[in-house]
Amino acid sequence: MKIAVFPGSFDPITLGHVDILTRAIPLFDKIVIAVGRNANKKYMFPEEQRVAWIEETFKDEPKVEVGKYSGLTTRYCAEVGANYILRGLRNPADFEFEKAIAQTNRKLKGDLETIFLLTASGLSSISSSIVRDVIRNEGDYAQFVPPAVRVS
Repeated sequence: MKIAVFPGSFDPITLGHVDILTRAIPLFDKIVIAVGRNANKKYMFPEEQRVAWIEETFKDEPKVEVGKYSGLTTRYCAEVGANYILRGLRNPADFEFEKAIAQTNRKLKGDLETIFLLTASGLSSISSSIVRDVIRNEGDYAQFVPPAVRVS
């Protein structure tokens, strides 16, 4: 069984995330969207809210599950039986950053492959941090997030 973990904070989930996940669904038997907990990070939205948004967004997709984890992503992958990590790339800077993480993960867990998908060109400028800034400044963020986030 091909199981992938798509880790992130999803604070909030964006249309860029949705694009990557939607295009990855045919590639795997199961994708676990893993909402990571980082004690050093201040989140705008509570974990429960982020999980609820993801669950609502993918409620009709049986191959997608949502999980929560802290610590090493490689350890979480082992816990859920995943041999793949799914990551989206928006730009060359993302690639350099993600490449270093992928190489480290591979050293930690030799049977773990990282699969990179390029975000669709119209969505490549969207990031959770930009969306949070738009929300903080009371801008129209609806165009950057799935419907589940828009109604909150």
